[in-house]
Amino acid sequence: MSKTNTYRTGLLALMLTCISGSGCVSASSASVPGGAQTVAAGTLQPAPAPAKWSARMMNSVLKRSPWMADPAQKDTWGYTQGLIIYALEQVWRKTNDPQYLAYIQRYGDKMIDAQGQIKTYKPEDLSLDNINSGKVLFNLYARTKDEKYRKALTQLREQLRKQPRTSAGGYWHKLKYPQQMWLDGAYMASPFLAQYAATFHEPAAFGEVANQLILLEKHLRDPKTGLLYHGYDESRQQKWANKTTGASPNVWGRAMGWYGMALVDVLDYFPAQHPQRPELLRILDRLAVAVVKYQDPKSGLWYQVMDQPTQPGNYLEASASSMFVYTLAKGANRGYLPKTYRRAAEKGYAGITGQLVEVKPDGEVNLLQVCEVAGLSADRDGSFEYYIKEPIRVNDPKGTGPFILASLELNQ
Repeated sequence: MSKTNTYRTGLLALMLTCISGSGCVSASSASVPGGAQTVAAGTLQPAPAPAKWSARMMNSVLKRSPWMADPAQKDTWGYTQGLIIYALEQVWRKTNDPQYLAYIQRYGDKMIDAQGQIKTYKPEDLSLDNINSGKVLFNLYARTKDEKYRKALTQLREQLRKQPRTSAGGYWHKLKYPQQMWLDGAYMASPFLAQYAATFHEPAAFGEVANQLILLEKHLRDPKTGLLYHGYDESRQQKWANKTTGASPNVWGRAMGWYGMALVDVLDYFPAQHPQRPELLRILDRLAVAVVKYQDPKSGLWYQVMDQPTQPGNYLEASASSMFVYTLAKGANRGYLPKTYRRAAEKGYAGITGQLVEVKPDGEVNLLQVCEVAGLSADRDGSFEYYIKEPIRVNDPKGTGPFILASLELNQ
């Protein structure tokens, strides 16, 4: 058997042991009738506590996708793969499970060659989506001191130096979307750049991080609702762009979720005395007020199109709900928001686990009602009808990743 197959077999064995929620029990342990205790090495011990939702969902993701959180199961430097690996890293930090760390290491070894080149990465696309996966390389570099990871991180940093910009300095979302800023891009690039600045002592980059987030709120916040529209076109040429403001016409839940997660993650690295830190905290506070205002009072969840809950076809969406729970819980936990916001996070989390999480007979955990994708382009007009007609998937990584992160923030 090859080393790769041996690794996969071991990982799947771990997951099948843990996935049911009964906890991870060593192969040498035997159950006592009634399940109250286990016998290990001849000594009675308390039965392990049920696995938390974070580990149960993570193990389910890895069971479904032993390599790459992608239906095609192919090597891809994509933001969704990076999102899952980042969530896996956070679960590893909580559990210190070596199997998780081994998976992360294998991802780094597979995707970064000895010269520091990133497999499938196309820097010429100048896509902010390509930056997100770089976050998992910081820990790999810190642990191994392998220069290939430093070189890969530098490549991604260099892309941001070359990223096309609006006249005010805002990053274009991609080269193929000229003059456009999207909320999605805040999460794809800003936490990476903040961590890079902190790790490699580039203090000027913190101003860049802050400016990107400030510009997005400036261009996209609706003063009436406090919610942020999905995208902005400086040229006002796109058919979805408001001819006065340049903003797209509707509030997509996940777009705001990306932005909220970006804010709380960026603040982890932002210097306490940086002159723009107070403004980022004010932006987060404004966002939290609006998010809680539009939380469904009955379910605790959030709608696909946030401000139109009664419109036929709208639905309670899992990725946005998970992202908002993460944003509110982390903000409250870290002191970026008042502690009272944790109650809204807990209500939202109860809604997710009560209505959008399904546990199969074998213990595998599914996340329901995740919007597969949405964007803005010539054939994607940002209308209400567009957002509600995009495919809905079970276990899309853009939902499962944030659900795992939200679970960790609530110690679930």
